[in-house]
Amino acid sequence: MEESRCENCIVRQFNSLRAMSKEELKQVSDSKTTKSIKKGEPLFQEGDKLNGVYCVRNGVSKLSKLSPNGKDQIVKLATKGEVMGQRSVIAEESTNLSAIAVSDMEVCFIPKDSINSTLHKNPNFTLEVLRHMAHDLKEADDVIVNMSQKTVKQRIAEAFLYLKNNFGEDDEGFLKLTLSREDIANVVGTATESAIRIISEFKKKGLIYTSGKRIRVADARKLQDMAEGF
Repeated sequence: MEESRCENCIVRQFNSLRAMSKEELKQVSDSKTTKSIKKGEPLFQEGDKLNGVYCVRNGVSKLSKLSPNGKDQIVKLATKGEVMGQRSVIAEESTNLSAIAVSDMEVCFIPKDSINSTLHKNPNFTLEVLRHMAHDLKEADDVIVNMSQKTVKQRIAEAFLYLKNNFGEDDEGFLKLTLSREDIANVVGTATESAIRIISEFKKKGLIYTSGKRIRVADARKLQDMAEGF
């Protein structure tokens, strides 16, 4: 398929691949493999040695770290256009995080040789990779500050607004990305029981509406006020 070639792929506009020349993109396209990943399946596990990076064509992956007490902390949701595993490949280190599909996904696996050879030859690509890594570091800093300075209620309110603003809503107004209660707890760094209790409280206050696992933001303004501590 012509559109599955990196040269013609819209997705690359969202990541560092946009800085590659046509020739470099052709080389990447010739060496990559496209994979379908089912919801719940891992792309890689914490501690793996990666032989390449994953570019997300469709779907969403949770990037998480296992804490000593055996609980997952979700540090990021990677969506269309994001490249996963860059840090590990460039630093030649084991992965620091696990990546698990939270929806059905289509990803392209790009072998590390294609990435490394371009890093050595194309300073624009190197700069783009640095920019994306700097952005990831900034996001990690924000997560740390949020954890230490905001209450669990504030963080859950923020999480619902993040899901609404970044992933959108379906025709019925429910959040398009359905996260389990456990995943929501792991995003904000709390026990699943606490997350369930707070979600129930939000429901009683009319901030959200639920139908099974699905969640609809009913009052974005009040959720925003709660997220900001008002």
